[in-house]
Amino acid sequence: MRFILPVGLIATTLAIVPVRFDREKVLRVKPQDEKQANIIKDLAKTNQLDFWYPDATHHVAANMTIDFRVSEKESQSIQSALDQNKMHYEILIHDLQEEIEKQFDVKEDIPGRHSYAKYNNWDKIVAWTEKMVHKHPEMVSRIKIGTTVEDNPLYVLKIGKRDEGRKAIFMDCGIHAREWISPAFCQWFVYQAAKTYGKNKIMTKLLDRMNFYVLPVFNVDGYIWSWTRNRMWRKNRSKNQNSKCIGTDLNRNFNASWNSFLNTKNPCADIYRGPEPESEKETKAVTDFIRSHLKSIKAYITFHSYSQMLLFPYGYTSKLPPNHKDLAKVAKIGTHVLATRYETRYMYGPIASTIYPTSGSSLDWAYNLGIKHTFAFELRDKGKFGFLLPESLIKPTCKETLLAVKFIAKYILKHTS
Repeated sequence: MRFILPVGLIATTLAIVPVRFDREKVLRVKPQDEKQANIIKDLAKTNQLDFWYPDATHHVAANMTIDFRVSEKESQSIQSALDQNKMHYEILIHDLQEEIEKQFDVKEDIPGRHSYAKYNNWDKIVAWTEKMVHKHPEMVSRIKIGTTVEDNPLYVLKIGKRDEGRKAIFMDCGIHAREWISPAFCQWFVYQAAKTYGKNKIMTKLLDRMNFYVLPVFNVDGYIWSWTRNRMWRKNRSKNQNSKCIGTDLNRNFNASWNSFLNTKNPCADIYRGPEPESEKETKAVTDFIRSHLKSIKAYITFHSYSQMLLFPYGYTSKLPPNHKDLAKVAKIGTHVLATRYETRYMYGPIASTIYPTSGSSLDWAYNLGIKHTFAFELRDKGKFGFLLPESLIKPTCKETLLAVKFIAKYILKHTS
């Protein structure tokens, strides 16, 4: 028996070593025609390409900007293939591991104090939720809406006065694990709402008349994994039957045209939709919560990164929703308001035509459920850092986004019954 233990220990140790991305590259290519688009698709069949934008091979099309990550081993042959086919490309990131390390470019303010200028791991976020409730008991309460596959709690923070009957907005962050700027924004929003109530006119008016339900991290297990094991992880951590591949893309797991795209059927794909709609504990917890508060929830806002867009339905069809003029007006003004702070430019429009078609998304599901104002933010940046936005850009990103969210909330207060 005593010989078995060290072997087991070695295996465990090996399993815990985080994935490294030394000399991995992120390339940007813009295929000029169908032929060039097909070259990229062919390269993806024979090489391990991690698509950053769009999120999967089948979206690749002529005149579209394509960002993908490639290993050190494969980068030479990929670059040669692009050169041979006279395809112009640029290297956005030369050494991914270096960029991962450079992300943490803000010094801790005061040890022990929650920092809104830094990325916070899950333990820090849990401690922060407790602190917010303790510090603002009349304004903030914490609701456990369920648990994850790995038995972590899913917490929603309710901000506003106790009255249940008032209009409400549901917001979630971190549905995709590697998009760290997203949970950072949810923390910033809660902090600013509680801190500026009674001081900032708009925030005071909003919180006097409506409630916000904020889910700071939707995909908790995936988020933990992106901190401890694999910075580039996207999905949740559920086991898939008859497959060694782990995880479902929670934003393909909603019951909104769930079965319409064949490309989401592969459990090894980053956009795997799961075995059935709402198969994932996280999705189910959120859908159950929203259904049970449907009378009061007038808007749904979800935060992703990257590409600087403000999106509305639909993703699964190019048909426009009945109130698309209203949604486009809100999105247009929202992006203008956002730009007033640092002149950051956002595009806006329906998901399918503005970014790429998607099925099973939370946004379309919420809209079809009857919440007629649903929006998705794709936060900074446009690809220079991609999912690795440095900490020094957290506050500017949060400050400008907050302006747009406050505008949307004001609009909801005034224009929904």
